[in-house]
Amino acid sequence: MPSLDDLKKRITSVKSTQKITKAMKMVAAAKLRKAQENAEKGRPYSEKMNNIILNLSNSITDKESAPRLLAGTGNEKVHLCIVLTADRGLCGGFNTNIIKKAKSFFEKTKSQGKSLKIITVGSKGYDQLKRVYGDQIIEKISFKDSKIANYLDAENVGKKIIELFEKNQFDVCTIFYNRFKNVITQIPQEQQIIPLKSSEVKENSVEDNYEFEPEEDEILSNLLPKNISTQIFKAMLENSASEQGSRMSAMDNATRNAGELVDKLTINYNRSRQAAITKELIEIISGAESL
Repeated sequence: MPSLDDLKKRITSVKSTQKITKAMKMVAAAKLRKAQENAEKGRPYSEKMNNIILNLSNSITDKESAPRLLAGTGNEKVHLCIVLTADRGLCGGFNTNIIKKAKSFFEKTKSQGKSLKIITVGSKGYDQLKRVYGDQIIEKISFKDSKIANYLDAENVGKKIIELFEKNQFDVCTIFYNRFKNVITQIPQEQQIIPLKSSEVKENSVEDNYEFEPEEDEILSNLLPKNISTQIFKAMLENSASEQGSRMSAMDNATRNAGELVDKLTINYNRSRQAAITKELIEIISGAESL
């Protein structure tokens, strides 16, 4: 049984931890509001861009002359997977859920006899994947110095993807991230961005009629690279909101658990203290009687 001094030290330690988790919860709550606003504002823009590209692709009469970013290489032998996670921990199951979704896709792809290449965006994704998929990871990217998700970082990732595609390094590109729903729920997503899947776009699309100037293929050659960066940026915004929401929920649970542990330790401390006092009284009374 621990001594009174040990119990007292542990109570002090747990209370200090509780103060830290409470502070982290408040910081996450403050960041969450702005991150959620950015994620919600980014969704219509990315969806509309996808819809415009779909309309443009449907207007092309000669499908063989369509840009490769839209039509693909014609093969599905090599898959490039972009796994977007956080650079920091203490955010519940946020990173683990993305990795679980990605690993499921990896195993399915490998079982079909296809090659796999991975780029991790965020150090936590790399840390969880390097043991099993270290040979397939071709690059790890971290934005620890960036305080918030920004388009410049997304554009750098997009340029890297396009550069690899132009060198015929892969046939299909898929990104993995968490879509923010609320503080408690973040939904792991798997989105193919090269070639663009028309089925994914049609779910939220509205039939629009456009008149294009100049020609469709010329517009697509400029719009498609921007769309890749836009989809990456949308995923980063969703991840940012999901990370803060998950951290807020995790720190709230940790704070409550610390409070419950302090209560239990305090009860044990009081019982041990009472037992020690009773023992001392018994010893004093026994000594007095012996005299």
